[in-house]
Amino acid sequence: MSLTADLPDAPPALVEPATVAVIGTGAIGRDLVSKIDRSPVLDCRLVAGRNPESEGLRYAESLGHPTTAGGIEALLAAPRPYDIVFDATSAASHREHWPLLEPLGTLVIDLTPSKIGDMVAPTVTGVAAATGRNVNLISCGGQASVPVVHALAARFDVAYFEVVSTVASESAGRATRLNLDEYVATTGHAVTTFSGVKDVKAILNISPAVPPATFRTAVRARIADADPAAVRAVVDRAAAEVRSFAPGYEVIACAVAGDLVTITVEVMAHSDVLPPYAGNLDIINSAAVMVAEQYAARQGRATRTGVTS
Repeated sequence: MSLTADLPDAPPALVEPATVAVIGTGAIGRDLVSKIDRSPVLDCRLVAGRNPESEGLRYAESLGHPTTAGGIEALLAAPRPYDIVFDATSAASHREHWPLLEPLGTLVIDLTPSKIGDMVAPTVTGVAAATGRNVNLISCGGQASVPVVHALAARFDVAYFEVVSTVASESAGRATRLNLDEYVATTGHAVTTFSGVKDVKAILNISPAVPPATFRTAVRARIADADPAAVRAVVDRAAAEVRSFAPGYEVIACAVAGDLVTITVEVMAHSDVLPPYAGNLDIINSAAVMVAEQYAARQGRATRTGVTS
């Protein structure tokens, strides 16, 4: 699947970047701001939080971006709507934010497991919302597992999927801990949606290990008469596609024992602000920024060579 937008066959020209606001100033918000800051087609015009002393607001200010401790109210008071709003808060907060943002006509990219908008996993669905202006990035476990479960289900007759993600305690902030039930439900829903398999279990482990555990997701599947070489080939192709936007994504185990297939992927963060073990934040943010950049391209905000996957 090609992840680059079909851009006009015209000479490159300077264009106005898409205007962007970020709600949420935790670790995921900081990394989002960092990735947006590097984008040639996204212009971060506001970072909104609630705590005026938050590290996320200080970081955004250090990059020269406008900030506010006024939350979504400050965003709504802007003279004109932003082209794109990233919601990096919590599932409960997003349920409150969406009715306020929907009338603005902006694209809302939801990094919470609220299950409100169109679920997007770039190498499976493409980067555009199917029906509206609310894009849901599922969860970090969803981003890591959906490409694998989709690829396996397309090739084999799968009877059962189990997805177990492990994140370091240091990379699981307050919102993640508040969202545990939503995380599990939304990840399981995505696995069923994109594989067609009804018998599914999703689990999230928050590891207190020292040194911190690198983000991993294990996918277990029940597949009768699975050929190990065929399974490995399918999984390797899916992983190669994910690396087009998340270069730290690697298959570290692929085993077949009878009808039990076990695949483990690990994601190392490639980030200016995240430690390497926080691949859970890196993969979902990388997907979110890709969605935003491709939206900017479709809106004529990018040059012919200005956006790549």
